[in-house]
Amino acid sequence: MTFRAVLQRTGISIVRRIAVLLGCVLVVSGLSGCGGGAHLFAVQAVAARIPSLAPFFDEKQGLGQDAAVRSMPVRGSLQQGDTPGLYGGTKKPTVCDVAKLKRFLTDPANRPKAVAWSGVLGITTDQIPAYLDRLTPVLLRHDTLVQNHDYKKGKATPYNSLLQAGIAILVDEQGEPAAKCSCGNPLRPFKGDASRISVKFADGNEKWNGYHASSVVAVRPAPRRMEGLALVDVDDPDTGITRPVGTTGRHDTTFDARRQHAVPDLAGATFGDARRQLVSRGLAVGYGGSAVPSDDAQVTATDPPAGTELRFGEYVLLSVAGGTSGGAASTPPGPTTSGPTLAPPTSTAPPSTSAPAPPASSSAPPSSPTNDPPPSSPTNDPPPSSSSSTTGSPSVVSHSPPPSAPVTSSTPVTAGASMTTGTPTATTTTTET
Repeated sequence: MTFRAVLQRTGISIVRRIAVLLGCVLVVSGLSGCGGGAHLFAVQAVAARIPSLAPFFDEKQGLGQDAAVRSMPVRGSLQQGDTPGLYGGTKKPTVCDVAKLKRFLTDPANRPKAVAWSGVLGITTDQIPAYLDRLTPVLLRHDTLVQNHDYKKGKATPYNSLLQAGIAILVDEQGEPAAKCSCGNPLRPFKGDASRISVKFADGNEKWNGYHASSVVAVRPAPRRMEGLALVDVDDPDTGITRPVGTTGRHDTTFDARRQHAVPDLAGATFGDARRQLVSRGLAVGYGGSAVPSDDAQVTATDPPAGTELRFGEYVLLSVAGGTSGGAASTPPGPTTSGPTLAPPTSTAPPSTSAPAPPASSSAPPSSPTNDPPPSSPTNDPPPSSSSSTTGSPSVVSHSPPPSAPVTSSTPVTAGASMTTGTPTATTTTTET
């Protein structure tokens, strides 16, 4: 009897162990595919001032300089490139030597790297100089998700990475990251779900102080090509910087980032229209959940409420109802006939005065409208609309991108989220290894 009891207890123990193992298998299966939404995207951390293991450009030659910047929280993991205060700047000498990168990529001795670099960005090697002339150096103010590229065995090797705030990058005319300044590595949009990432801190990129999942952002293209970027001075957050696109800082003008702007009454407006109104006032747009509300979703409330005074770049959280199912993207990149006009700290947006975009051309890179000053290298930047710094409220007009512009984004995979009429709360599922 004793022997039989032992066998019975042993049998029960084995059954329990098998049940536990089967449960683990089911959980892992759900994470990896069956459920779909629970999948985590592997991401490599890239800390500021840490050299890349396989760079396109030798970082010892001073192509770019990162800065010490504390990551700022965001209200919504996906933000468009024209979001007021998304990027930072500095009044110090340029953080990115675009002219040096241009000489490197156009040197016949570096043609294999030029071929790989241009291929990532969807242009030809002949288009590299003009493309670089349209990029603008900025400093990240948020820990930012991108698709990074190392140079290995003569090819550009893509991988998802999280760039620490303070890293210097070049952005295109729609505000999307295009290259990492210190190493020249080309950057593309993060293609996963920004709310479900597993960050790996390794190879000298230790977990940095101030890292929080709530500070992680992925950048989507602005609906229209911009003529200038509204930045926050990372050394003096009370000062805003207006930097014309394609310039490196020599023609910056300043404005008072402390100036207060009232939250407009947005109840009943669509999410797309509400976003345009907020951006035109120099205010950032926040939302809850992991998916951006569709443009036709109706705004039911704002936090803070209408009439509240906020400074440049502060967030207004929008609660919405209805709209296209699945959290459709806001306005996709490409030619448009309407869209927000970026005016950092002004109360109303000036009308766009840009000319129509030029026709597409397969033999030459996209160019600015005929009434814009021609793009130039950082050593000969075009003059801005105002030749002196100002403490007022400069307007930065945006206009439609030409049809021939290189592809700058791929819609990130996001899990659909139901928006409620309560105060939204940004959520991010993040693990570190």
